[in-house]
Parts: sequence; C-alpha cells; structure tokens
Amino acid sequence: MTWTLVLAAATVGALHTLAPDHWMPFAALARARGWTPVRALRTTIVCGLGHVTVSALLGIAALSVGVRLAELIGGKLASLAPALLMLFGTIYMLWGLRPRRHRHEKQGVTEGALFVLFSSDPCVALIPLILASAGGGWPLIVAVIAAYEIGTIASMSLLVITAHAGARAIRLHVFDHYGDAVAGGLIVTVGLAAKVLGI
Repeated sequence: MTWTLVLAAATVGALHTLAPDHWMPFAALARARGWTPVRALRTTIVCGLGHVTVSALLGIAALSVGVRLAELIGGKLASLAPALLMLFGTIYMLWGLRPRRHRHEKQGVTEGALFVLFSSDPCVALIPLILASAGGGWPLIVAVIAAYEIGTIASMSLLVITAHAGARAIRLHVFDHYGDAVAGGLIVTVGLAAKVLGI
C-alpha cells in the first residue's frame, strides 16, 4: 500500500502536466524573452514548486479542517486559473505589440507573474492522495507529497525544455519582432482551451 500510493502520486503528478497550460506558457515566454535553457528550466522548477506546494497545503488542511472545505477552496482557485492565464496572456500580448523603445520590464517581472499564476492554481488531485496516505502517518504523507512534486516538476521541465528547443529552432521574422505578442497570444489560446476543455 505504501509504495503503491507513492508511485500513484508520482504518476498522477507527471501525467497532469501533459495539459498545455502546465508547459506552453514557459516555452512561449522563454522563446519570446530569449531565455537560456537554464533560465527556462529554473523558472519552470520554481513555478512547479509553487503549484504543488499550495496543493500540498490544501491537502494537509483537509486533514484538519475537512475535505469539503479544502476541495471547495482548491476547486475555486483551479476554476479561476484559465481566466488568470488568459488575463496574463492578454496583458503580455498587448505589451508585446508596443514599439520596442517603449517596452521596459524589470528583470524577473515575467517570472514573478508566472509564479503567482501557478501558485494560485492548485492541483486538487493531490488532496485525495494525501488523505489516503494519512493512515501511514507523516512519513508517508511527506513521501506522497515529495513523489507528486518530483513527478510534476520533472515532467514540466522535460516538456518545457523540449518545446523551448523546438521553438528556438524556428526562425521567422514575426518571432524576432513580435515574439512577445505571439507568446501572449499563445498563452491566451492555452487558457481558453483549458477553460473550454476543463483541464
């Protein structure tokens, strides 16, 4: 039972990141901003940590305040995530359409916005895994959370680095001059798809 839960947590963590909203924004922004693979990877890992940590806190809260309340809060936050993604993408796209001489961005603003965005989108699937592991005590709960975290971040990182490498290989005039606007448009599209498909 112990190893089954840990394996299940790692598997669910890895599989849920296949949804484009977990990797496409990073790859699009990395291409538009000219991030190195290291910077893209670092941003992905930090945002993945925020994403799973909020989920873990909700799961731990469910052990003490009740499952219904934790799932309600998590569900409300998750339902807002596509709208927040579309809002971020729209703002970034409009910013990207401005002439380059009028664009000013402090270092780390984009990464900070992504961190807030991903931290406000918990993965409710972790909550039942934490509850199922509660019978094994804190060592099992921590192992399940760690497995989920590792599965999520490893999968996100692989997808982002692969997509980033592919995007960097594309040499088009529109990306060189309107890369930020294209990235914003892609993020809006991903947010819309997440909303319509319920992913």
